[in-house]
This record gives sequence, structure tokens and C-alpha cells, in this order.
Amino acid sequence: MHEFQLHPDEEFIPLIQLLKAAHIAYSGGEAQQMVMDGMVTLNGQAESRKRAKIRRGDIVQMQDVTIKVV
Repeated sequence: MHEFQLHPDEEFIPLIQLLKAAHIAYSGGEAQQMVMDGMVTLNGQAESRKRAKIRRGDIVQMQDVTIKVV
């Protein structure tokens, strides 16, 4: 499991930005396609919202990569 740390002044990060920042997707378009194809889960549930607000404590999974936001 990888950890992604939000900046202290940030409350959340949009899902597609997290996928790019964590180097799971190389571009915003690729990140959007992953979400639309149902390849991403948020806290164990399929997530279809490209701009879902990912907050501290959330766990995002994409195939064999798991990210915990801290």
C-alpha cells in the first residue's frame, strides 16, 4: 500500500488528479478512461465519478495498486 499525503491546506483531491499525482495514470485523459472503465475503487466500492473528492483516510485501488490518502 502506498500513501499519498495531502497538503495541510487541502481538504480533498479530485480522483483523476490523485491518479496522475500517484503516477498511476500518465495523463488526465488516461485517468478519466480508467474511472469510466470501472477500473478504480474508492473504499472498496466501484467509483464512476471522475471528480470524486478524495479525503484523508480514503483508500483508492486500481488493479494491484492501493493508495491510502493521509
